[in-house]
Amino acid sequence: MQPHRKRQWCIRKITARFLARLEIILRLYCLSYNKDYPVVCFDERPCFLIGDTIEPIPMKSSKPAKENYAYSKHGSCSILAAIEPKTGKRLAHVKEQRTKKEFALFMFALAKSYPEAVKIKVVLDNLNTHGYSAFYEEFDAETAARLTDKIDFIFTPKSASWLNMIEIEFSALSRQCLNRRIPCMEKLESEVLHFFKERTRKGVKINWQFTQQDARIKLNRRYSEVNPVNEKYK
Repeated sequence: MQPHRKRQWCIRKITARFLARLEIILRLYCLSYNKDYPVVCFDERPCFLIGDTIEPIPMKSSKPAKENYAYSKHGSCSILAAIEPKTGKRLAHVKEQRTKKEFALFMFALAKSYPEAVKIKVVLDNLNTHGYSAFYEEFDAETAARLTDKIDFIFTPKSASWLNMIEIEFSALSRQCLNRRIPCMEKLESEVLHFFKERTRKGVKINWQFTQQDARIKLNRRYSEVNPVNEKYK
């Protein structure tokens, strides 16, 4: 895509619909913690399974570990994860794929982990597998209805994954856990689940600081394009 076309494409993304979803999420993040209505951020991440064709040289005193440039491919899998930013509570699954089935089973496990909650507010992107229909395809109608009543989906605007705090967690996962070759799903699952378990045990939380007022100031030109009266927020 040519640079000037890319800029035009990005500009078209800032619409009234985009701003509405943006502000809904930013207001949600500013709410005080309420155990009856926990706010949870969810997403999925593909992960390639890579092995060594030549045994790497392990780290020794004053010498770093070394690995050969050659590697072998062993397919891929998917990491499904969620975090409650205000408490540091986490949940993760590692699956071979990420269809409606995996999504529904993850949300079932998520609802089960919040037995006392009235409604779980889940921030996620608008992928075609993300929706209440997945519950009805995987579970009986009674279970699906119960999950639908328990979980409230809050969708991020298109091309705004930065609004989902689970992306911060995935960034840490990439740097601290997935920064090496892992050849099989069993080992990857062990590493990933241990990573999230340790982060939960340590109570690592996310302190979100970008507010609705910040958005109106920093994105004022976009707000003003939608409605000129918004220039007052400059």
